Amino acid sequence: MNVPINSSGIAAVLLKNNHVLLLKRNDAPLQGAWCYIGGGIEEGERAWEAALREIEEETGVTDVSLYTSNTFDQFYSPEQNEIYIAPVFVGLVKEATPIVLNDEHSEYRWLTIEAAKEQATMPGNDQVLEFIEKHFVQQAPRKQLHIVTRSE
Repeated sequence: MNVPINSSGIAAVLLKNNHVLLLKRNDAPLQGAWCYIGGGIEEGERAWEAALREIEEETGVTDVSLYTSNTFDQFYSPEQNEIYIAPVFVGLVKEATPIVLNDEHSEYRWLTIEAAKEQATMPGNDQVLEFIEKHFVQQAPRKQLHIVTRSE
């Protein structure tokens, strides 16, 4: 018997001046956990479109330059007996970008990558952040990874 793979969601990491946005979850099952943006892909939506929608819903950010990171958020769910894999997107935002949280989160913090790796609650988030640091902070992102720039 095989363990099914579910890829029905996305993850998104916002970067501003080499700092990462982490959000504190307000509801179950991750209540109190510090993490980056995540959510499901809706019917008829492409993964990158879901990333833009989730970024706006969770943070109010609409002015963003979106990239695919070529890495994935992944974990095994014993309840569903499945492996969940979500593509990770990176959103570059401007210095003056305000954050307006929805009710899914109670707090937010802009952190250095090192501080974010320590603060992130879920195992594996640190590896995703390390990958983002290498390919989006230590060097300019490759233009081939750029998907769209959305401005206000």
